[in-house]
Amino acid sequence: MKKALLLGVAITVLAAACATTTSPTGRRQVVGGVSQAELDQLGAQAFAEAKSKQKVSTDATQNAYVQCVVNALVAQLPSQYEGVRWETAVFVDNEPNAFALPGGKVGVHTGIFTVAKNQDQLAAVIGHEISHVISRHHEERLTRQMVASSVLQVAGALAGDYGQLVTQGGSILAQTGFLLPNSREQEGEADIVGQRLMAQAGFDPAQAISLWQNMQAASGSRAPQWMSTHPDPANRIRDLQRDAPALAPVYQQARAAGRAPRCG
Repeated sequence: MKKALLLGVAITVLAAACATTTSPTGRRQVVGGVSQAELDQLGAQAFAEAKSKQKVSTDATQNAYVQCVVNALVAQLPSQYEGVRWETAVFVDNEPNAFALPGGKVGVHTGIFTVAKNQDQLAAVIGHEISHVISRHHEERLTRQMVASSVLQVAGALAGDYGQLVTQGGSILAQTGFLLPNSREQEGEADIVGQRLMAQAGFDPAQAISLWQNMQAASGSRAPQWMSTHPDPANRIRDLQRDAPALAPVYQQARAAGRAPRCG
């Protein structure tokens, strides 16, 4: 009973050290584990490491194409990102993937061009990844992981001789029942925010549907949704189809205002 009380107190203290905020879709987030400066530094370090370990494309056309799409998207970001200089890199990798990191870093694998057939579909990919940054998903995940790790350490210490077993079992539970569901939630949110962002930038939001259909066709078999950090492809496509009609006027207004990217 005493150990349970101490564990409860530890959890309360750890939670109090964090803060809550509201995401771009109105979702409650737990943040505050790291500062923005620390996030930016981590993003810069991770990006530099990726460039040092992976082959970076020197194809001028590919690099200009990606930079053009990124520039169009980031021009529509909230005002706090106006001073951020977004750096891009194209990595020679057949895996159809892309990522964005705090501090204004965007990486695209050459394999993405096999599924993103036009600039609008590429904007769907990059818009989704940038949305992770502006939705503070990296900060949220780091904060939750820090809390989960600290709680497991406390639980292990309180369990005495069974500490190692508790910590190991708890780690599995944290991955399958705490951290990954949050990640899937973030993925769905990045779809919503990213599709909105691409429409505001003058890219056709309906092309996000085609992009994920291409991704689904290219992916083949996949792990069950509950063990994955990404939503089921069919569910993702359904949600994008649901939101596209409401974003059509946003897209048309952007085009009327002169936001008509010509990236390739």
